Amino acid sequence: MSVILSYVPTVEGRGALTFGFIEARMRATDLVVIADGDSASAAGFEAELHSAREEADAGAVDYRIARNEPGRSHADNLIDASYDSAAELLVLGMRRRSPVGKLLMGSVAQRVLLEAQCPVVGVKPPVAAEV
Repeated sequence: MSVILSYVPTVEGRGALTFGFIEARMRATDLVVIADGDSASAAGFEAELHSAREEADAGAVDYRIARNEPGRSHADNLIDASYDSAAELLVLGMRRRSPVGKLLMGSVAQRVLLEAQCPVVGVKPPVAAEV
């Protein structure tokens, strides 16, 4: 079994990264990171992974970075991964919204929540992180 993590280089994505490591540690499983676009090759990506792993006290958690299918959207890659028989949970960072803004959820988050095969957890960053 695996925890699938959507990584986007934002405050929300970093919050989801730490939460994903915590969930993988609690479930005694590995973490599969699916990065948006080419963000996995950006400078500092590996440092963010190691920092989140330490913050979650998840040194024993194995992780791997999944390759994106060329020409496919981030939502498509996440949904496809959710249909893998080993997928136990999908972790997705989400922005905080006003009551009116909640009607208009982000397109990636909405598609993943509606179409994923496995359970999905939406992680919001702390309120102080948005300032």
